[in-house]
Amino acid sequence: MTTTDAEIIERSRHQPEAFAEFFDRHAPHIQRYLARRLGREVADDLVAETFLAAFDKRARYDLGRPDARPWLYGIATNLVGQHRRDEVRRFRLREAGAPDEAGHADRVATRVTAQSLRTPLADALAGLTAEDRDVLLLVAWEELSYEEVAGALSIPVGTVRSRLHRARRKVREALGNPTALEELLSNG
Repeated sequence: MTTTDAEIIERSRHQPEAFAEFFDRHAPHIQRYLARRLGREVADDLVAETFLAAFDKRARYDLGRPDARPWLYGIATNLVGQHRRDEVRRFRLREAGAPDEAGHADRVATRVTAQSLRTPLADALAGLTAEDRDVLLLVAWEELSYEEVAGALSIPVGTVRSRLHRARRKVREALGNPTALEELLSNG
């Protein structure tokens, strides 16, 4: 019989080393999600932050929920938002004349990342609100159910449905092709 996430989390409250089983079970999924959102290098750091936050919050985890994936995706999504806010703040500081702290490798990585955002899908996704984009990517890339997305983002299922509908419509309009959305999102 497979141990549920809730059972592992409960055990880890008294035996912290038991959390390693939880990490091993879910880290590849969270890594994939974060890499798709931000790239592999940033994802490595945020996977660690996601599980550190989960470990710190495990005493408050609702043990009535046997599957903790939505909870982890919620933590990861919040960290994506924080990362993006920090990135915007750094770029604004540079534009304001603050000394450039980035080395050559950082500037090259930034340019490569910026070039990759020129694809039609990236443009379409960038045109969405953060809330709509989070719902769309959790459903499309991570294949979470509406209920799991609702749990991950602490919003009602009806809100998930309306955000997803709006996001899909806007992406389809931006791409100018009704079937392009499913094709591009499935190729991640």
